[in-house]
Amino acid sequence: MRKISLTGAAAGLILAFAGCSAETSSASADATAIPEGKAIVVYFSHTGENYSVGVITEGNTAKVAKVIAAKTGADIYEIKEAKPYPHSYDECIDVAKKELRDKARPEIAGTLPDLAGYQVVYLGYPNWWGDCPMIVYSFLEKSSIEGKTILPFCTHEGSGLGSTAKNLQKAFPGAKVEQNGLSLRGTTAQKDATATEQAVDKWLKQTGAVK
Repeated sequence: MRKISLTGAAAGLILAFAGCSAETSSASADATAIPEGKAIVVYFSHTGENYSVGVITEGNTAKVAKVIAAKTGADIYEIKEAKPYPHSYDECIDVAKKELRDKARPEIAGTLPDLAGYQVVYLGYPNWWGDCPMIVYSFLEKSSIEGKTILPFCTHEGSGLGSTAKNLQKAFPGAKVEQNGLSLRGTTAQKDATATEQAVDKWLKQTGAVK
């Protein structure tokens, strides 16, 4: 695993607003096998006050991202916002809701990685109001993802993947977005390393990433 350290420390905020979904993985037996080739884990996560887990110094999504990178040997890159989201949970979800409504594209801190050499992108994020945080769209729109396979994974507190995978495929039709992504509760990611590892193992085997 090679860390592409361009943006600083990891972060994670889990918001539970959409309908119920699977506790761990949405993957099914007919999930698309990922292609051979170099892979990278790209994730956005938020620290501070989080739903159900209190104040944290390492984000829920960050914890899952690091397990995936360790299991697959993929490189890893954190999307870090130029203007930090509020520490307060209530304030942060208000900002996230406004960004979604405005279809905002928040600025990213640091230099983005060159995805030209990667065939597979594991894309991680918290489920914010049923969609990816808008900064994830900022990253994808600034990156070359045409022809790449994107495997989404998210953390949540009851919303599962929401509409995130479907929305990503619609927004980026030139990429193949796997619809059977991994969804893991933030409380599990934050407090139960064994269950997190088991969920990741199961998902990676179903996608064909590991044997």
